[in-house]
Amino acid sequence: MLLLPLLIALVVGYLFGSLPFGYLVARAKGVNIFEVGSKNPGATNVRRVLGSGPGNLVLLLDAAKGAAAAGWPLIFRWLALEKIRAAGNIVTSPDQMFIVDFVYPTAAIAGLVGAMLGHSFSCFTGFRGGKGVATGAGGFAVLFPLGALIAIAVFGLTLGVTRYASLGSMLGALSLPISAVLLQRPPMLAGLCVAVAIFVVVRHRANISRLLAGTENKSGRAAQKPNLT
Repeated sequence: MLLLPLLIALVVGYLFGSLPFGYLVARAKGVNIFEVGSKNPGATNVRRVLGSGPGNLVLLLDAAKGAAAAGWPLIFRWLALEKIRAAGNIVTSPDQMFIVDFVYPTAAIAGLVGAMLGHSFSCFTGFRGGKGVATGAGGFAVLFPLGALIAIAVFGLTLGVTRYASLGSMLGALSLPISAVLLQRPPMLAGLCVAVAIFVVVRHRANISRLLAGTENKSGRAAQKPNLT
């Protein structure tokens, strides 16, 4: 009963996440984003190469992928609850409650996991992709809104002080499991926060090396001029 919904959520989430918005937006401007700047299709590199307009568009679209991947199972959960209420059932069967209280929330988590994997290893771009920050933020806006707000605040504060988007992304991600523990979120959600934080840090390992070497690009600094074709 559980395995199939989780597999479906994981695959659907992966397909959502694989939509290469950074690549498509840059390509519409005549730029192959995999060949300029940091060669990353995320919003930060798109903004650095093409400006705030395209960069913000990619940020919103990437966040929407995560929100959609995590959100659609919860829509089905809401519909199931409405059906139970409409039927006037005071007592529901254990199977119904298992689906409503466990299967759908777990599928939402699986959907976000799939979306982050799809964003980072997109089947549409030769399994290349971004680092999953915006996609993860969109998903947590659905699954853990307060934690997402705290992570965004940590990101914004770090970016404002240091001008390093990569450092802000990592610290924002690391704030998620701390928030989950302090706010006493369910163990499965807390585990997801830990996994996502580790994933984001690992995806930024090259940035960590540049930060330690003092060669990391700061926000607002122009990258190499793209070759428009």
